Amino acid sequence: MCLVALALDQSRRFPLVLAANRDEFFKRPAARLGWWSSGPGLPDILGGRDLEAGGTWLGLTTQGRLALITNVRDPGHKDPTAPSRGMIVPRWLAGDLTPDRFWMHTALSGHNGFNLIAADFQRGECFWASNFDASPMRLERGLYGLSNASLDTPWPKVTALKEHVRDAIDASDSVDALTTRLFDALADRSPAADAQLPSTGISREMEKALSSAFIRTPDASYGTRCTTLVVTERVNKRLVTHVLERTFSPSGGMALLRRSLLKDWPPRYSEETPVGDVMQAVVTESEENPAEPTPIRKTRVRSLLKPEGPRRRRPTASAV
Repeated sequence: MCLVALALDQSRRFPLVLAANRDEFFKRPAARLGWWSSGPGLPDILGGRDLEAGGTWLGLTTQGRLALITNVRDPGHKDPTAPSRGMIVPRWLAGDLTPDRFWMHTALSGHNGFNLIAADFQRGECFWASNFDASPMRLERGLYGLSNASLDTPWPKVTALKEHVRDAIDASDSVDALTTRLFDALADRSPAADAQLPSTGISREMEKALSSAFIRTPDASYGTRCTTLVVTERVNKRLVTHVLERTFSPSGGMALLRRSLLKDWPPRYSEETPVGDVMQAVVTESEENPAEPTPIRKTRVRSLLKPEGPRRRRPTASAV
C-alpha cells in the first residue's frame, strides 16, 4: 500500500475503518482479492497477492490478524537485492511469533525501508513499526494516516484522506454510504501545491505526480493498481466486516468490484479462549448495489483494542 487511513474505535457503529490505495508498476503481476494459502498448515489469507514474489500488501485471517505494508521513499539507500517487503505481511498473518519476536526477526532481515501496521485483534493489539524506527509503537483508539514516510507525517494527501475518513464516518448511516464516500476520497487525482510537496530524493516533477491520492504517471507505467476498504459494522452486539477491492488498469478504467464478508470478525480479544467460528465468504465480482441502512440498537460496547498503560510517545513527523 502507498496511502492508508486507519480509524480504530472512532465510531460506535463502525469501530474499524481502513481505506487504502496500492501503487505499483503495472508490469508487476498480481492477483486480485481472494482467499489463498501462504503455506501448508498456515491460516488462509484474504487479500490480493503479488505474483512476482508471493507476498501481499494487505491481508487478514479469520483468526483475527490483519497487516499492511508501505514502502519508505528513500531512493538513495535502496538495495535492489533486498528481500521483498511483501513477504512481511504473510509472516505476521501466520501467527507463529509474538510481536516482540516477530519484530526482532523482521528488523534484522535486510529489507528496504518500510512501514508495517499489524493487528492481532484476538489479543486486542495493533502496532505500527518501521525499520527506520527503533521499536514498534502500540496504536490506541484513534485515526491514523500513512504513506511513504513515518506514521502521520503530514503530507497533503495523508492529511486530506484522514479528514475525508473522519467526515465519511460521521456522515454515513450505512455501509454502502460509507464505502461510496471512501472510494470517492481515494479516487482524488488533485496534486499537492508546489509549496506543500515533500522532498524525498526524487525530482520535483515526480513528487508532484505522486502527491495525489490516486496516481497515474504520464507514461501510464506506474500508478494506483487497487483500492481496498475494510469496514467493520456493529449490528447490535455482533460485528460484521466488509472487505471491498476495486482494481484499475493502466488507462485508469475500473474493473469489477470484489467483495468479501466476515461475520463475527474481528474476534473479541481474549488471552485464554480460542477464537470462535468465523464465516469465510466466497469472493464475488459484482456491481455495487446499495442496501437499506441496517438499524442499530443502543447497547454498551467495548473497544476492539485491549486497554494498555501509558502510551509510547509518537514519532516526530517529518517530510521524509
